[in-house]
Amino acid sequence: MKIFKLLVLILFFSFNQASAQDTLYIYRAGIVVTKRAVSEIDSITFYKNYDVQIKESVTDNDGNSYHVVKIGNQTWMTENLKTTKYNDGSSIPFIADGYQWIGSVEGGYSWYNNDQSNKNIYGALYNWFAVTTGKLAPKGWHIPSKTEINTLAINLGGYSVAGSKLKEYGNLHWYSENKDATNFSGFTALPGGYRSSETGDYHSSGMKYLLMAVGL
Repeated sequence: MKIFKLLVLILFFSFNQASAQDTLYIYRAGIVVTKRAVSEIDSITFYKNYDVQIKESVTDNDGNSYHVVKIGNQTWMTENLKTTKYNDGSSIPFIADGYQWIGSVEGGYSWYNNDQSNKNIYGALYNWFAVTTGKLAPKGWHIPSKTEINTLAINLGGYSVAGSKLKEYGNLHWYSENKDATNFSGFTALPGGYRSSETGDYHSSGMKYLLMAVGL
């Protein structure tokens, strides 16, 4: 297990011939997670000082590996699930057609826009029947409950700020300016979008990350 301090602040002075500007860089595990011009900052607040614990990866039945991170007393995958098999080894049906997607009464998955190149970045999209089988997550793991998601938000300071601390920093995958994102938690939420259960259409890739919950 590797333990990295969550927040390290280093102040650099960047200079060019046209102007001089102080810049505040925030690093996590040696990677810049956000930066701001000092002139834009009114104050700096330090929240709960806890360690991000980067654990060994977990592997699904397809052989895909996922990094995980501990936030508070919870352990989360930092990548979206992309398995095509349940944890008992049985195959999950692939559903490309929109009408079949909305009419299916068994578990199924698809890639965003039926484009498999989205697999490694955003993972797969699963219908509710697949999620509620109890066999979708790798053995020893489970789909989070609403209570567990509430705990995650509380650990990060509440719903008003948790989203910013969960989102990947920058615009590599997010279409919006994404200025609020810090990835303070190491969760690295990506905007994988969703597939409508009413129309079978794909929506909001690059704009939304949806964290699915089951039960209480």
